[in-house]
Amino acid sequence: MIRHSVAALLAVGFIAACGGPGSGSAEYDRSPSSPPPPPPAPVMEMASDAYSGGAMKVSGGQVGQLSQSPGEPATPDAEPGVEQYIAYSHSLGLRLPKGKVDPMMQAHVAACQAAGTNTCIVINSNIYNSDEDYVSGNVSIRAKPVWIETFLGQVDEDAEDAGGEVTNRSTRAEDLTRTIIDTSSRLDAQRTLQGRLEGLLQRRDGTLGDLLQIERELARVTGDIESIEAQLKALRLRVSMSSLDVSYETKVPAFSGSRSNPLGEALGDFFYNFSAAIASVITAFAVGLPWLLLIAVFLWIWLKLVWPRIRRKKTPSPKVPPKPTV
Repeated sequence: MIRHSVAALLAVGFIAACGGPGSGSAEYDRSPSSPPPPPPAPVMEMASDAYSGGAMKVSGGQVGQLSQSPGEPATPDAEPGVEQYIAYSHSLGLRLPKGKVDPMMQAHVAACQAAGTNTCIVINSNIYNSDEDYVSGNVSIRAKPVWIETFLGQVDEDAEDAGGEVTNRSTRAEDLTRTIIDTSSRLDAQRTLQGRLEGLLQRRDGTLGDLLQIERELARVTGDIESIEAQLKALRLRVSMSSLDVSYETKVPAFSGSRSNPLGEALGDFFYNFSAAIASVITAFAVGLPWLLLIAVFLWIWLKLVWPRIRRKKTPSPKVPPKPTV
């Protein structure tokens, strides 16, 4: 009897291990009454005005669940009672006057740190000094959607007060509903299998080989559970904490000695280019002078010695008329 039970559990464990997001094997642990997961929705690109206007927000403190305004039709792909898990990623570009990039960047980093690690985390922060006139940098932030929405609503005013402008703004939404539901189903199936294996191991009514096989299978299932839990935690973190990438650059004036400005670079290199052009002319003259002398010698020989003889040969001699007889 124990051998049949072990074989059945191993078969179930193999099927559970082969199941993945989007595969047909993820249906084994769902009851017939539970609704099937919604079909995968394509990645949605939203304009910045639509997001800042509140067309897609987090309502009721539940991150990832879409809210709809009164009178707005329900999403056709979402079934009633199924929570939607949406991961947002934002991109922002700022162009600021000279000397304003570093203070603005430090102010944004300080605002994120002041909100606390449970609300906002600075993932990456870099600043680049090309020269005295041009500074650029970027900041990567992961924060709660409400905090990012407030930040995006305030950044236009901050840039205008500093004398700069927002050059680009984009928002990308990715639907992780099906991935999270399938991962949760796999985790439940593995936990069920783990409980059954632990029950067989506690009874110890089989042979030593059967018990060793059950222990090996239990260790494998435990490892799979830990891996799936880590995947599910990462997916839920993407939903609860949106990402924001902000890039900063200096607004370079039209007349500047900076090497990053084409006009300033051309003015700075004027004398160098002028001297380089004169050097090129002198080099070309030095290379071509021997050939010019050689051509002049051949031309002199042709005009003074060869061409006159050719002309004399081609010119007919005049005929002398006969003298008249008396």
